[in-house]
Amino acid sequence: MADDPLFDEFELNGHALDNRVGLAPMTRTSATDEGHPTDRMARYYASFARGGFSFLVTEGVHPDATHSQGYPNQPGLATDEQAAAWEPVVDAVHEAGSPIIAQLMHAGAQAQGNRYGLGPVAPSPYRPPGEMAEMYGGSGEFPEADGLDDEGLADVKTDFVAAAERALDAGFDGIEVHAANGYLLHEFVDPLVNDRDDEYGGSPENRARFPAEVTAAIDEATPDEFVVGVRASQAAVADQERVWPDGEATAAALFGALSDAGADYVHVTGGDATAPEVPDTDRTLAELAADHAGDDVAVIANGSLGDPENARAALADGSDLITLGTGALANHDWPDRVRAGEPLDDLDPSVVFQPDASLSDAEIPGDD
Repeated sequence: MADDPLFDEFELNGHALDNRVGLAPMTRTSATDEGHPTDRMARYYASFARGGFSFLVTEGVHPDATHSQGYPNQPGLATDEQAAAWEPVVDAVHEAGSPIIAQLMHAGAQAQGNRYGLGPVAPSPYRPPGEMAEMYGGSGEFPEADGLDDEGLADVKTDFVAAAERALDAGFDGIEVHAANGYLLHEFVDPLVNDRDDEYGGSPENRARFPAEVTAAIDEATPDEFVVGVRASQAAVADQERVWPDGEATAAALFGALSDAGADYVHVTGGDATAPEVPDTDRTLAELAADHAGDDVAVIANGSLGDPENARAALADGSDLITLGTGALANHDWPDRVRAGEPLDDLDPSVVFQPDASLSDAEIPGDD
């Protein structure tokens, strides 16, 4: 398709991308029991790079060997051994021609499985609504998480930085701080969860402070060319209908703080990236990110963008890049197909998510 904005080039902190379409992070619970990535994971990620995705963001990776693990068989960057196990994955993606970014995820109160034997933590004592997802290895209601004290906050920040440094050593091109979907750093932002009365609670600016401090610490500890991004959302895994009750005030405080912290991009996600969803505004979360993060911060939109027309609409609304989850799982070569004008497949959940979210060889193109 001539003059298709999806295939405009873009530079992301020195990385020349030949299109605007990236792979979204998706939990796949396919690492070893010790949190080591596998050869199957290397083939899985490389297949998206071969299919034309200009950059890849991994599934959430737990950054420490204490409270952060979210799911059984979640990969980690909490130890040097886990980091070394990522190197074949990174190499396979680079050989296929794309940069790869590790998403660092502290599960917070939504933790569903922890091999290190420790319970969940949150900004304040908190029990998420609903029940854990069997697809991700959980069952029953969530336990109540303990509130973090000053020492716990310092440990979380230190462990995020150490995991980012391990990602750098493993060859990753950057990291994404997971501050979305109801996980720990999102819990700080969300006034429905954060009940602190110190400098990390109360006002939107205070609630944005800790995610921004984590981002700034990582940015300071890593080279300039190492990408540091942040993922943000209103909804949570345990509450898909959740929105920020103070709407644009939280968006302005969060995106402004992340920009000041040195974030290279903000990656916003919601049910439909092209639909206004922020209370008391007629704006999308991506539009608010573009307004409040500043010109030096790239905006990545995610959510119901598997239809190319929706993806183009997100770019027209001001996003710089888009990422695909469901559309990518159904079409590991989505960019190549769209560029060539070829039809797209619908996702078959029986291949991808049954009986759980772990990878199978059947869903990796080229594997027999």
